[in-house]
Amino acid sequence: MSILMFLAVVSGTSPMSQPIPKAVVTQLFGSYLPKPMLMAFAIGLHLGYGGVFGAILAWIARPVTIRNGLALGIGLWALMQVTFLPFLGWGLFGTAITPAIAVAMFVLHLVYGGVLGWALDRELSSMSGESPTTAD
Repeated sequence: MSILMFLAVVSGTSPMSQPIPKAVVTQLFGSYLPKPMLMAFAIGLHLGYGGVFGAILAWIARPVTIRNGLALGIGLWALMQVTFLPFLGWGLFGTAITPAIAVAMFVLHLVYGGVLGWALDRELSSMSGESPTTAD
């Protein structure tokens, strides 16, 4: 998800002028931080947030499936739309800027959840000796 978001911003295809984690860190700490520190905080925040919710999914969902991962991705997308985007002044679902933000973020969160569910399903299946098809 992070790689796709970065590529979209760099290529100019993103509906956002900057990645949301960078915008959040800038909003919290101001723009006076040196750019390397700002980017380190933004990347750490984003990867940490994704890692924590991945761990929560692995702890709560037994077995972890792609469907569980997708549900987590959709839930995190909804949470972001009604908390982080208004916090940034972008409005609910990014509508103060463009509704395309909501669509782009939905796709990225589906990628995150799908890959997370697939990876955890494979890991748990191989550890228990089950084939991935029987775990679903």
